[in-house]
Amino acid sequence: MKISRIELNNFKRFTHLVVEGIPETAKLVVLVGPNGSGKTSFLESMNQYYKQTGYGNCGDFNYILKPLEASEEESVNWWTNYSSQLVKISFYSDQYNQFGDIKVRGRFYFRSAYRNEPDFQINNMQRQVDPTATIRLQTLIQNDQTVSNNYQRLVANTIAGVFEESNNAKTVKNLREELTGRIRVAMNEVFEDLEFTSIGDPLKNGNFYFTKGTTKNFKYLNLSAGEKAAFDLILDLVVQSQYYPDAIYCIDEPELHMHTKLQGKVLRELYTLIPGSSQMWISTHSIGMLEEAEEIEKEKPGTVVFLDFGNRNFDEDQVIHPAKIGKATLDKFYELAFGDFAKLILPKTIVFCEGDHLGTDRKDFDKSIFETIFGETHPDTYFISGGACSDIENLEKTHSAILDAVFRNTEIIRIVDRDDLSNKEVEDLAKRRIKALKKRNLESYLLDDSVIKKLCESQGKTDKYNECLTNKINAINNSEAQGNPRDDLKKARGEIYTGLKRILGLNKCGNKADSFIRDTLAPLITPDMAVYKQLESEIFDGLGDS
Repeated sequence: MKISRIELNNFKRFTHLVVEGIPETAKLVVLVGPNGSGKTSFLESMNQYYKQTGYGNCGDFNYILKPLEASEEESVNWWTNYSSQLVKISFYSDQYNQFGDIKVRGRFYFRSAYRNEPDFQINNMQRQVDPTATIRLQTLIQNDQTVSNNYQRLVANTIAGVFEESNNAKTVKNLREELTGRIRVAMNEVFEDLEFTSIGDPLKNGNFYFTKGTTKNFKYLNLSAGEKAAFDLILDLVVQSQYYPDAIYCIDEPELHMHTKLQGKVLRELYTLIPGSSQMWISTHSIGMLEEAEEIEKEKPGTVVFLDFGNRNFDEDQVIHPAKIGKATLDKFYELAFGDFAKLILPKTIVFCEGDHLGTDRKDFDKSIFETIFGETHPDTYFISGGACSDIENLEKTHSAILDAVFRNTEIIRIVDRDDLSNKEVEDLAKRRIKALKKRNLESYLLDDSVIKKLCESQGKTDKYNECLTNKINAINNSEAQGNPRDDLKKARGEIYTGLKRILGLNKCGNKADSFIRDTLAPLITPDMAVYKQLESEIFDGLGDS
């Protein structure tokens, strides 16, 4: 069972959100973003869809509805009708797109982030009903304890196996291994010194028992918080997969209570344990989880995708597509790393470019351009706005101690505009390992003839190319007449932008020349273009040379 598209309307913090383009091959979907970015709310929308479609439960509008006028909220009938429009999910298989009532039951399984069952003791067995018969979690802020229930399900399944005629040829040991062996194997993959050994005697000392180091009969109570968290997730997936063999599994922050290395191991086991053609959705800001997800994708291309919820205004319409594996992961690493030096993971290369991260009109302009052009082909490079040309030139004077101590294993590149630098000045900068673009400024690359041609092609107006070039030449001539250097396209950019917008009838291309260059032209530059290769060479060639 695989999801292809999800659309939300006025759900919690989302005014109108569309998540689309999820490939059918995706087995693991990772929601990334800082705290408060909407990851849990998004998973909650999937729970709402499940409750409403499968059980006719429209939920509490005070919790799930983005606030509307009070007069609209007062009517129960209005809410019953309106709630069905909040979440729409499309699937790759038509049989799932015809969901309704009982058909959806057993097709979604949820774990909230509040998974904490410190201890349990089973003194008597209780009948375990089919978990798909009822809604397990009304909301994802609900306390989610499953260990004790899963213990009883394991015992119940063992007893059922004894009375199953198809098992007549099996030994008791075989039956026991079928039910608990998967848990033992998974735990052995995750922990080096912790082995799951037995479930004790359900009628006397019902509990989970482990061997830890040389200590045997180590009870669940005595496990660390991280060990319990890992065991809980593994146990739950093994047990529940019998009831949800073809489903969407949603886990909010599976990394809780675990250290970085353990997080990655647990994710890999969860990925392995997902049954059949099921799909797992997780929300995380864990470095360990993200690293492991990237490794899984490298090993099994097309099975892992990332949805980036960071830096979005959900009061406006938003569309999220799966991000490239390397870029999404590494961007998240850097966000976490620079925000928390205790988790510092540094990129292989850092490029200090001109620009002010505290500016307004041209805030992080060069940085944004470089990230757009090289984000996918150089995912291990991080661009930083380093100030004016003079600021970048003086980085070693002002921050050399920090750069040497923190970035000792990172290649540092400093790049400045050519402007009016003489050949001698360029040579002197090179001796200090500072690079200068060969053209006067970054606009000279973005407004290259080949980029303008690509713009015309993207608009289906190749017949307007010569007119666009004439517009560019006229703008340069007018700028030169005002005393500006002929190659200073930064000075001519405004008139070039206005002309291109008029000639090609452009809409929503940027209100100003800078936003037009950043948002419309930069994405047109691809690795097969000469202007790309030139800019790439000027920045990255000679990397690692002493």
